[in-house]
Amino acid sequence: MEQTWSLRLIRFSAIFGLIGTFLGSHMSGNMDYSLRPIHAHILLVGWLSVFAWGIFYKVYTIKYKRLVEIHSILGMLGAVGLTVGMWMYNLNPFNLDETFVMVFFIVGGSLLLLAFILFVPITFLIEKNEKKNY
Repeated sequence: MEQTWSLRLIRFSAIFGLIGTFLGSHMSGNMDYSLRPIHAHILLVGWLSVFAWGIFYKVYTIKYKRLVEIHSILGMLGAVGLTVGMWMYNLNPFNLDETFVMVFFIVGGSLLLLAFILFVPITFLIEKNEKKNY
């Protein structure tokens, strides 16, 4: 279970890394840095945090397998929800209702917060006495 979710998280983070660096390059080329907060969150949440979770699951075996799946799904949904919600909140490119955009942003951030909260106990629920050959 951990190996499957590890690869999924790392692939997901790679996509966020590409989007984040492309956005940074685009801002730099246009000398318009208005999307800095979105760029930073894409790279910090979508790339760095999700990648770190993927590496953690690659290295450790978790006692309660279902937590790995729940955490990974919450983390990925939260990363997308927070960054897309932040983008829509700042730019509202589709002229959506402001309340909808705000709720979308808040729900995305809340899902991500739940993923971080869940990750704390997961780090204590690893299998002990593992013999790994690295």
